[in-house]
Amino acid sequence: MKIAIIEDELLAVNYLKNLLDTQSIVPVTETVVLRSKKQAIEFFKQDSADLIFMDIHLGDGMSLEIFEHVELFTPVIFITAFDEYAMKVFRHFTIDYLLKPFEEEDLYKALRKFISIRNNFDPEPVLKSISSLRQADEEIMKRFMVREGNKLKSIDEQNTAYFFASGKYLFLTTKDHQTYIYDDTIKDIIQKLNPEIFFKINRKFIINKNAVSEIIKHSSQKVELRLSPEPEVNAEVFISKTQIAECLNWLNS
Repeated sequence: MKIAIIEDELLAVNYLKNLLDTQSIVPVTETVVLRSKKQAIEFFKQDSADLIFMDIHLGDGMSLEIFEHVELFTPVIFITAFDEYAMKVFRHFTIDYLLKPFEEEDLYKALRKFISIRNNFDPEPVLKSISSLRQADEEIMKRFMVREGNKLKSIDEQNTAYFFASGKYLFLTTKDHQTYIYDDTIKDIIQKLNPEIFFKINRKFIINKNAVSEIIKHSSQKVELRLSPEPEVNAEVFISKTQIAECLNWLNS
């Protein structure tokens, strides 16, 4: 069985390869290591694998973007340090979602699940479901309807600076400093937004990349963002500690 590992951290690659070499659940005849999104896209344009292990955040972008460039129906076991994308990955042929650091038994359970699905299920309905989800994924929200007095107003994603939650309400702030109540929750709206443009930096804020005017690193565990326009509430906006590395990479991509 041919295995592809899409991972940019060498220690993580070696750890996974060692586990795969010592297990007997899946017979591995070849292992291909792809260290970047670019390498993965070029590989899958010409080749294939029986099972993919995929880290979500790579040095040159999000691995989920690979699916935008090549048609992949290969089963995937996602391995990541973040749980933010758990819902998004099941738009693909996902076997499991392992959070780093994972143990041997976590991997073995995922492999046994893969073998069980491979041996006992007809893949056709799964592939049809994936196609349907991908089509829905293409319908990412690009405009947001808000109320202005007794009128309705449509705001596009480029003019949306950020969403922020306060009390029971979710608010949308535009780049020209207009704030409106938006009828949704921060938990649900993040699933409908373009991940290249928007990022949920903490429990209260989803920001547009272009709304960040300044990044202030107080320490490795305390990073503040200055937004434009400045929020009327919660003047100090900090990235959640668990999101710092991913958010900074997102801002830099």
